[in-house]
Amino acid sequence: FFQKTLSAIKSWFSLFGWAKGQNPISIPYSLRSDVCIVQLTIAQEKTFKRKVDRDKGFYDMLLHLNGQPIPGIAASQSLPLDPVERMFQLHWQHSELLSFLKRKGAYLPHVMPEFLLAPEEYKIWTEVNTGLRVVKRGSMRSSGKLSGRRIFVLENKTFETMSKRAWTDVLLQMYKVFVLPRVSSRMVPDPSSLESLQNMPGIKSEPLCSNVYSRYERTILIWLNKNYEKNRKIVWKDSQRGGIPPVRWIVNFDQDLLDGLVLAAQIAAYCPYLIPTHFIKMYTNPRTHEQFLHNSLILVKALHAISMDMDIKV
Repeated sequence: FFQKTLSAIKSWFSLFGWAKGQNPISIPYSLRSDVCIVQLTIAQEKTFKRKVDRDKGFYDMLLHLNGQPIPGIAASQSLPLDPVERMFQLHWQHSELLSFLKRKGAYLPHVMPEFLLAPEEYKIWTEVNTGLRVVKRGSMRSSGKLSGRRIFVLENKTFETMSKRAWTDVLLQMYKVFVLPRVSSRMVPDPSSLESLQNMPGIKSEPLCSNVYSRYERTILIWLNKNYEKNRKIVWKDSQRGGIPPVRWIVNFDQDLLDGLVLAAQIAAYCPYLIPTHFIKMYTNPRTHEQFLHNSLILVKALHAISMDMDIKV
């Protein structure tokens, strides 16, 4: 599950996270380093370094998504040559990043700034905080040695796992606070035009009516419900593989979307020309694994047909 989540968020940020087109990222490798150097892991599991364009750093991506930089942190800035001072500055930057995201509404109580460091910087951080490395007088920064807080000293493999999870959660929360709020209620069809929805339970969009989904996610659920109910009788009116699918109440983004019909109804609302070439061939009451796979294949082919190739696997 976590690997699929990581792959999805990596694809989205690679495609849409940058101001000037696509830029492949790897989690956590290309995110842990600052704007000077990016480390990318390639298929052969070798690591290489390259200089980064001025618009390809992590903070440039954050600037693009947020519209404004984090106060006090420039998108492109030099780092101290001294490894300890460099660690202190990066730890401070990560602390400011997490504080900034939390003020915006991100939920990141489990992510510590040190989990966002590179392995060599994390090792220095543990040495400084456990007394194994003596720091020159006057060089300690406020975020460097954190008294009164538990120090986690992790082995290399454990740290890599923790770092990957931390960066994944940071990106997910960035998506939550910077991208989801762009969802507008204007995207929802007029309720009066859908008489068949009158007898279905509604989904409230008020901020505090759910402890699972945000109001923006609930707006998307409303959109899914109304588009599906509006289009199911249009898309599959001539279906030879189950007829018109029954009414359904869509309340989540996983189980209720598994058979592909809800997503197909959304695409058909904007690309009706895909109905006779793709969606009419779907099973409208799938029961076997093969039928679910068949519907998913058609859905992915439809996305490719409209050039929406986001590397979604069947």
